[in-house]
Amino acid sequence: MRLEKLTPANYEAAFDLRVRPDQEDLVAPVVRSVAEAYLYPDNAWPRLIYDGDRLVGFLMAFLDMPWNPERDPDDRRSGLWRLNIAAEAQGRGYGRFAVGAVCDELRTRGESLAYVTWEPRDGGPEPFYLKLGFRPTGEQADGETVAVKDLSAPS
Repeated sequence: MRLEKLTPANYEAAFDLRVRPDQEDLVAPVVRSVAEAYLYPDNAWPRLIYDGDRLVGFLMAFLDMPWNPERDPDDRRSGLWRLNIAAEAQGRGYGRFAVGAVCDELRTRGESLAYVTWEPRDGGPEPFYLKLGFRPTGEQADGETVAVKDLSAPS
């Protein structure tokens, strides 16, 4: 498994990537994430996930992003913004690899915490993120649960 940048040669395949129908309300399509990466070039870190030559997913990290500038202009956070694993590729460890890759990237940038949010509903990704060591902070962001992982703790 490896991560690759989006390029003129692979972006169309990335835009065609689809999660399972029951997950479509949980994560934005890749095209929206790429638009957001364009709007926030200093904070977005989009990557495609490949297994060999096969595209299996997309991730986007957020880097040093102002969290709630109205409340605390100094609160800047980094973490996993989006994770889209192709419907037919789920359950094979690609999501775990993607989260690990984001955490590794954050560590290389000197971060000690990684954040993620999720929709709190049955069938949502909460069990997945809890298994990977994320813990709810008690905060909500746009109705989603905010969770954090200590990057200095053993995985």
